[in-house]
Amino acid sequence: MTISPPAIRYPLSYTQHFLRLFDQGDAQGPFSARYNIVVGWRVRGRIDLDTLRLAMEDVADRHDALNMTITRGEGEAYQVRQPSAPARLLVVDLPAAGPEERALRAEELLTEVEAGSYSLQELPHLRAILGRFDDEDAVLALIVHHTAGDGWSMQLLIRDLVTRYAERRGHTVPPLPEPRPYHEYAGRQQEQAGSAETQAARDFWGERLRGARMLAVPTDHARSAGLAKVCPVHRFSLPKDVSTRVIGYARTMRSSPFMVLLAAYNVLLSRITGATDLVVPVISSGRGQPEFQETVGPFFNFLPLRTGLDGCTTFRQVVERSRRTCMDSYANEIPFLQIVAEAPELMADAALESKALCALQVWQFATGMDGERVGDLEIAEVRERLLDQPNGTDIPDGALLTFDIAPSGEIFGNFAYNSNLFLESTIATMVADFGEILRAGLAAPDSPLE
Repeated sequence: MTISPPAIRYPLSYTQHFLRLFDQGDAQGPFSARYNIVVGWRVRGRIDLDTLRLAMEDVADRHDALNMTITRGEGEAYQVRQPSAPARLLVVDLPAAGPEERALRAEELLTEVEAGSYSLQELPHLRAILGRFDDEDAVLALIVHHTAGDGWSMQLLIRDLVTRYAERRGHTVPPLPEPRPYHEYAGRQQEQAGSAETQAARDFWGERLRGARMLAVPTDHARSAGLAKVCPVHRFSLPKDVSTRVIGYARTMRSSPFMVLLAAYNVLLSRITGATDLVVPVISSGRGQPEFQETVGPFFNFLPLRTGLDGCTTFRQVVERSRRTCMDSYANEIPFLQIVAEAPELMADAALESKALCALQVWQFATGMDGERVGDLEIAEVRERLLDQPNGTDIPDGALLTFDIAPSGEIFGNFAYNSNLFLESTIATMVADFGEILRAGLAAPDSPLE
C-alpha cells in the first residue's frame, strides 16, 4: 500500500488572520459561502465552451491560493494546497434584449450572481457564470471566495483566462508572467515580522495612533436587537462634472483622486459624529512588494488613517491634511494586526452596542481590460452599475463605501452595509451628504466649510 506523504501546512497571511477576527462559523462572516468577490465582463465574439473550461482549469491550476483549504479554530491555523480539480462553469441563456437593453440585463445578472452562495469547501475557489445574449455577445462573471482573492486578483484572473483561451485557440499572444505562489508571500510576512524595517514601521504606528480609537458611527439598530443580517448594496454615480473636478483638483493638489475622496469622507464623518480627530478605516491593496504583483490571493489591508481637522476651515485644508496622512501612512504600511498591536485601544469602539465602522476603499489596479481584443474575443469590464440590490456578498461588520474610477473618468460608487445595523435611508442620506460636501468643496475649495 502506498502511503501519501503528509500535506504541507502553509501559514496564513496576516490578511487571512485578520479575517479570523470576524469568524462567525460557516453560516456567516468571512469563512461563509457568502464572502465572495464577483466581477463581470462583456465578451464579444463566438465562445468555444469546451476551450473556455480548459482555460479556466489552466488558470485555477496556475494560482495556488485558488486550491487552498484553510483550517482554523482555537489551535494552529494553516492552509494546505489540494490537488487541482475541474473549474466550474455555468452557462445560461439570457432573455432576449435589444442592444440598448443589454447593459441593464448584464447588470441584473451580476446582481443575481453576487447574491449567491459559493462554498469555501469546494475547490477551486474560482468559478464562472456565462450569460449569453446570442452567439456573439455574452456576460462572463468570475467568482472567487474572498479568502482566496481580492479585486486586484480578479484583474489578473480575467487576463490569464482570455490569454490561455487564445493560446488554446491557436493564437499567438504575449506570454504570461510567472506568478509567485501566495503561500510564499504568507511565509515572507512571517520572516519579516521581526525585521528592523518592520519594527520602525510599528514604532511609527505606535506614535501615530497614541490614544486613538477607530472612528465608529451611530447605527440605527443596536447589536443586541439580534436582527437578521443581510448585506444590501446602495449603488450610485457622481455627476460627471463632479467626477471631472475630482480628478482635476487631485492633479492641482499633487494628490490622488483617493485623497480628495477621503477628504470629503473625513468631513462627512466629522459632521455625523462631531469628532475632529478622525481615525478612518481604509482598505488598501496591500500590494507593496513588487515581486508579488502577479500573485492571486487576498492582499488587501486595513489601514487606520488618522487625520486631525482642528483648525481646518476650508476644503483645501482638509485635502492637504488628508494627503499628508496618506503619504505618511502608506510609506509605513504594515499588516493591520501588527498596527493594532501597537495601539491596543484602537478597536475599542468598533463593537459598541450602537456603533459600527464605515470603511472606505477606492479600486485602483495595475491592470484591467476595457474593450481589449485578445485572440477571438473582445473584453470590457462591466463597471457602470447603478442598480441597488437587496443582498450582496457578505460584509463582516458595519459598512463599506467603495469607489471605482472608470476609464471614462466617471466615478461610480457602492455602499454595502449590514442591515441588522443600518437602515437603507441612513446609507442613502450619507451618500447624498457626501456628494454635496464634495460638490461644494470642489466648486469653492477656499470658501469656509458649511
